[in-house]
Amino acid sequence: MIYLDNSATTRPFDAVIEEMDRSMREAYFNASAAYKPAVDVDREIRACRREIAAQLGAQEDEVYFTSGGTEGDNLAILGLAQTLHGPANFVCSAVEHPAVLETIRRVERLGHEVRVLPIDKRGLVDLDAAQEIIDEKTALVSCMQVSNETGAIQPVERLSRLAHGRNPDVRIHVDGVQGFMRVPMHMARMGVDMYALSGHKIHGPKGVGALVVRKGVRLAPQMTGGGQERNLRSGTYNSPAIIGLCAAVREMAQRRAQLERMCAMKARLWERLSALDGVRVNGPLPGDEAAAPHILSVSFSGVRGEVMRNALEGAGILVSTGSACASHKQKVSGTLRAMGLSSEQADGTVRVSLGLMNTMDEMDEAAAQMEKIYALLRQYRRR
Repeated sequence: MIYLDNSATTRPFDAVIEEMDRSMREAYFNASAAYKPAVDVDREIRACRREIAAQLGAQEDEVYFTSGGTEGDNLAILGLAQTLHGPANFVCSAVEHPAVLETIRRVERLGHEVRVLPIDKRGLVDLDAAQEIIDEKTALVSCMQVSNETGAIQPVERLSRLAHGRNPDVRIHVDGVQGFMRVPMHMARMGVDMYALSGHKIHGPKGVGALVVRKGVRLAPQMTGGGQERNLRSGTYNSPAIIGLCAAVREMAQRRAQLERMCAMKARLWERLSALDGVRVNGPLPGDEAAAPHILSVSFSGVRGEVMRNALEGAGILVSTGSACASHKQKVSGTLRAMGLSSEQADGTVRVSLGLMNTMDEMDEAAAQMEKIYALLRQYRRR
């Protein structure tokens, strides 16, 4: 089997599994308790805060653990909305993950206005349009770091500068689920106030993530109880998952040089596929500075993406037709349509996403199978 759906989830590193096993067997104590074994667990959790903060140009006490990216996005958006006095407007890009899009729509019920930033044909936020949409009453601008469908790296720093020029008090939220540890982020330098991340996208465990919140940002808690996470996110610490997340961050940092190999694998795959008639890439081309190293969106003319995906699975190659969160909804991608693709082009798209465990040989085998299957399926092209 060749697994090429790493944007949906990743296989955990062995070090992650080992650390979580150790935590559950030996360090199972409640980190909020006062005796030494519990204090030792709390010390490990603090170490994880430092590891995450170091990757983002943040401080240890700005890291708040969550159950994953969705909760982090919810806490950032709703948490900010509930602290405002009087109506404001909330801005997000047209290609946000549902964790942002659906949540930001909820603030309308709190009396605020929602505005959507259009994107260009490469899937990047239109900064000229942003200049007109963001104003002195904009409370929040939310923009993902990397598109989960096309791998387009959004111009977060430029968008932040633009937004602060319109309103110095605006807050910038970034969904970093697809970008963390694969695309550089320095929150202070790039003007980002809140950054959400998820463990299972970086070869860590599912059910754990973090929201990094810079000092001075006020949020209303969405979970109340025992006051953990400095009263922002109550609940007993999921210490095995947090420790597993820490192991994943450390391993990703040690393997950072392998990101260049991942870029080369993506380029190799596209080089093979680009030679086929009727195949197009969606988003920035491999090698473009706006292209993330691990996601390739490809449309096959005349063949439905769902059919291509199923045929590839039969050949032992696992890809997706888009976001795993929407895989059962059977609808044309709003992201691809916003980029100007026709319904047929969007419907004929598959997403290939790489992880650190993939190899160049797998790229050649995947390309060969795609070539073979596409040639076969085109014989039955829809009319």
